[in-house]
Amino acid sequence: MSFVASDKLTIGHLLSSPALQLSLKAGGGGLERSVSWAHASELVDPTPWLLGAEVIMTAGLAIPRSAAEQRAYLERLDDAGASGLALSAQLHMPPLHDAFFEAAEERGFPVLEVPLAVPFIAVAQEVAAAAQEDARHRLGAQLQVFGALRWLVTENLDTPTLLRRLEGLSGYDVFLCTPQGRPLLPGVPVPDPAVLPASVDAPPTIPGGFVLPVPAPGGPAGFLVAYERAGARPAGLAVVQHIATVAALRLAMVRNQRETLRREGAETFAELLQEVLDPEAARRRLARHAIEGDTVLLIVRRTTDEVLLRCLEDRPHLLLTRGEDRYVLGAPELAAAVGELPAVAAGASRPFLPGAALKVAQREALWAVSKAVESGRPVVHYGDDGAGRWLPDDPAVLTALVEHVLGDVLRYDESHDSRLLVSARTWMERDRRTETAAAALHIHPNTLAYRLRRFGALADRDLTSTGALAEVWLAIQAAGALGLTD
Repeated sequence: MSFVASDKLTIGHLLSSPALQLSLKAGGGGLERSVSWAHASELVDPTPWLLGAEVIMTAGLAIPRSAAEQRAYLERLDDAGASGLALSAQLHMPPLHDAFFEAAEERGFPVLEVPLAVPFIAVAQEVAAAAQEDARHRLGAQLQVFGALRWLVTENLDTPTLLRRLEGLSGYDVFLCTPQGRPLLPGVPVPDPAVLPASVDAPPTIPGGFVLPVPAPGGPAGFLVAYERAGARPAGLAVVQHIATVAALRLAMVRNQRETLRREGAETFAELLQEVLDPEAARRRLARHAIEGDTVLLIVRRTTDEVLLRCLEDRPHLLLTRGEDRYVLGAPELAAAVGELPAVAAGASRPFLPGAALKVAQREALWAVSKAVESGRPVVHYGDDGAGRWLPDDPAVLTALVEHVLGDVLRYDESHDSRLLVSARTWMERDRRTETAAAALHIHPNTLAYRLRRFGALADRDLTSTGALAEVWLAIQAAGALGLTD
């Protein structure tokens, strides 16, 4: 019997072949399952070597003896994507239990019987003959997928459009994700995490399709999952492997573009902080990075570039590393995202429009991050406390206030490597509770009392006076805003 070239070979076609004389023992719900190959195997578990849509033929040596093991054998084949199981009548076939046939019926997994008069090679030849047209179709699909490399270069397609073209050529719905199940490329849906393999060396076949690693330097960047599309002609594993390679190339291009933008953004950020860009040029540069509308400056501590980049991956931002500080420029919503990072301390300026000078925003963010470190809060916004709102924006005015009230204290601390200012600030932040502040400073209360007296003498302020206390407190806040109390 011959099959129409445009038809997809199914279990039902094999059953209808007079030459093969096959009979159905169980699993009649799976007669429409497609067949790509027929192969004899007496392995208890042939699934690592299956690609999907195979008919496994056995003389019975592979069939376990117990009911539970027979059921597990059939379920393994079905889970690996095999189309059906063909059993040779008599020969070495053990008694088949009800549990075996029940599993076949539940799963719609066809179990066929091959008469002794029909050799397995006859079944294999029939399938091979019918598969020749399908093989030509798959080869054509492979060649067209290779053409996607030209699309990448000449047509500048975005990622979703590229994947839609590949889906149309291959007959599969394609999904991509990182090993953790997060999006791998923008605009491409992620698969159900349950189908992801525990190892990159796992067999590629899953029910209804394939799952393959997306190669990248240093190890797979993620996984590609391809499911057969209803009504389409799936082009097979080789085509899906080529699609994974195209996805890897696209990912490398996207990562290179991101890295180039990140470096350009860091240079722009540095120039903004140095105030060497005029407002219009600054706005144009920031618009290139999709930073428009209300913007904040964040200073982030207790994290790394890698963690911060992963956190902000899908959000427009600029990042600049300065010593242990990470400067971030972007929308106000970035603060909430950064605040979710473990053990982080971050300070946010007040919102401003792109192109504005960053000196004030930098001072505000430095003040806020120092408060975050002191309080243990993940994010502090400038002006969160009452005192901060009363400080002037002009750094010159703040500097004059600090010098007038705290100048001698700061010089004493610097020359004697002492901590008078920190001690006074800690005492005032704890509502002037000496024992609580001493515990926070890890010193004896008597030592703190001595430091407070010395502070008052140098500042020429009586810390028992409400007026002097208020003046000192504002001066300490101004020093924090100028970054003098870190």
